Amino acid sequence: MTRYFFLLVATLFVFHSNQAQLHSNQPSVLKETPKWTITADKKVVKVGEELTLTLTSIIEKDWYMYSNDFDPNLGPITAEINFKNDASYKLVGKTTPVGSKKHFEEVWNGTVSVFTGKAIFKQKVKILSVKPKIKVSLYFQECSEITGVCMPPFDQEYEVKDEFTVIKADQATDVQNAQSDSIITDVIAAGIDSSPINVATDYAGKISASDTTQPKESILTFLFLAFLAGLVAVATPCVFPMLPMTAGFFSKKSETKSQAAVRATTFGLSIIGIYASLGLVFAFFGLGPDFGNWLSTHWLPNILFFIIFMVFAASFLGLFEITLPHQLVNKVDAKSSMGNFAGLFFMAFTLVLVSFSCTGPIVGSLLIEAVGGKFLKPLLGMAAFGFGLALPFTLFAVFPSFLSNLPKSGGWLNSVKVVLGFIEIAFAFKFLSTADVVYHWGILDREIYLSIWIVLAFLLGMYLLGKIKFSHDTDLPYISVPRFGLALLSFCFGVYMIPGLFGAPLKGLSGLLPPMQTQDFILGASTTPVTPVHTTAATQIKHADFLHLPHGLTGYFDYKQALEESRKQNKPVFIDFTGHACVNCRKMEEYVWAKPEVLKRLQNDFIIVSLYADERKELPESEWYTSPRDGKIKKTIGEQNQDLQISKYNFSAQPQYVVIDADENQLSGPAFFDTDEQKFIEFLDKGKNAIQLKNIQRK
Repeated sequence: MTRYFFLLVATLFVFHSNQAQLHSNQPSVLKETPKWTITADKKVVKVGEELTLTLTSIIEKDWYMYSNDFDPNLGPITAEINFKNDASYKLVGKTTPVGSKKHFEEVWNGTVSVFTGKAIFKQKVKILSVKPKIKVSLYFQECSEITGVCMPPFDQEYEVKDEFTVIKADQATDVQNAQSDSIITDVIAAGIDSSPINVATDYAGKISASDTTQPKESILTFLFLAFLAGLVAVATPCVFPMLPMTAGFFSKKSETKSQAAVRATTFGLSIIGIYASLGLVFAFFGLGPDFGNWLSTHWLPNILFFIIFMVFAASFLGLFEITLPHQLVNKVDAKSSMGNFAGLFFMAFTLVLVSFSCTGPIVGSLLIEAVGGKFLKPLLGMAAFGFGLALPFTLFAVFPSFLSNLPKSGGWLNSVKVVLGFIEIAFAFKFLSTADVVYHWGILDREIYLSIWIVLAFLLGMYLLGKIKFSHDTDLPYISVPRFGLALLSFCFGVYMIPGLFGAPLKGLSGLLPPMQTQDFILGASTTPVTPVHTTAATQIKHADFLHLPHGLTGYFDYKQALEESRKQNKPVFIDFTGHACVNCRKMEEYVWAKPEVLKRLQNDFIIVSLYADERKELPESEWYTSPRDGKIKKTIGEQNQDLQISKYNFSAQPQYVVIDADENQLSGPAFFDTDEQKFIEFLDKGKNAIQLKNIQRK
């Protein structure tokens, strides 16, 4: 149940931290770049007086712009009007929209506010200098009423010049009665090329100071979700086993509670600082979600995590004790020593690295804000996430002496370590499996992986019953009831996994096991599965020799090839942004795709294209390209797929599902992790009905 809750929280967090993801698909014809004019309600103003600035933009026919007077967490990009701080003037109140209209939008399941024909915002300012320097940046989006297609967000800057004259307070007062009609002038753009293409590039590359003017409610909601996600992330498989490790590091017989509290607090603050620093690194250097994808799926970090877990497991089983170097231990013990903090920081950094495979999707969603031009929001969000993750570790580490001071003769403490050693081994193979699946090594197929887990489950059960002993174990005069209950659960878990050797889906473990496609033998499986007819022969489907769809489905693994097939069959394209190491993707395939009504639709009504964001196979050099998003050469299948997902849909985590037509017009979605079958059917039917309506209109 904890895992389900984590997945739900992670999905909500990803949604709130990526407000820039819209039902936006770049239209085939770019509309004219919007222009703004600025007017003042006074021609002459004294220092210390207030005036009202009016910002106006003409909106083309059949287009609309989202305003800023509705819930920013609902989904659409709200307009942001940010005045640069300067001592020569002061804002009075908030920027207010004039003439916006509210209506309910089904796609967002909420009420939005939009402008049509003309967008107007008013801002009252107090003039504090005879030469005020008023600069304003505008971040907004326009969408088509006909197609529902939205342009990439526009990011423009203007400087208010010559709209009014400022005089000193002691100057003649007769000029105050000058004509107060609005002066409409052409504003001067501040050097920003605001064409849609360049705006999309600028949006993905620069740091913005607009976070400081975001609604307080939005920031608080964002930070709360970030904290909650970090707190729940502790219950994930690659984080929870690390809890007892902290007890091992902090178990010192000579420690008082106050000393333990200081060390534990330092440890927790180090975790928070590391995550906050990571946000700064991504913000300043633009490492982006690509690096997060590399860290969670590349063979090097996964093999490293596998080794780390196996080393800790060996220690828990009694092979050796993990201790820091003697000199470093002495420094750690000296609470006033600099080495103390260095050692604690090193421990915190190790925790962050090892847990990244599970926290990656959330962290990646925060970091994409940094890549997308935000700065303060990812910094605070990463710190809040780190606080949620660090809190249980800090509280647990305050009382390590309760474990270390227990008499060894009792043996229960060593039994806890041994049990955790078995768990460490099991999850160590999860990291190895990730690298194996991503790189198609074929050394840890599903049945081999299951065999390892089954054997571990039975060995753990035998250990709990006292049939297996390790070096530090003591004799058991009897088996306690709780210990017997745990042994029973371990045996039941092993028995539960046995049918998986013959092809049982084992939905309760979906995402933790290698995909079903790696299973060599499935009992009762048909050798000639029924699949939809495709005009392209199966042998010609690109990458089909090493990539496969679940449940016997036939589809594509190349975006352009799927679009071509869509034109031939006049069917919508179902885009499945997925990953070999994506836990939620496997759960969706087992819990939703496998349902008869869903499977029937996928088989017959759509051209399926599964785009693996973590596929490491390098493409021929003729297919490489340099991404305008980050200026990097995309050489592998995964790099190109993730670049498409981020550039086109402003999202980096998987799964993400979108239905489009052959012209790349978005028909339905995007949809994300949600095991509600009916919602997924409605999402598919919306795309199918849209293509049918389009065909009727053509006739």
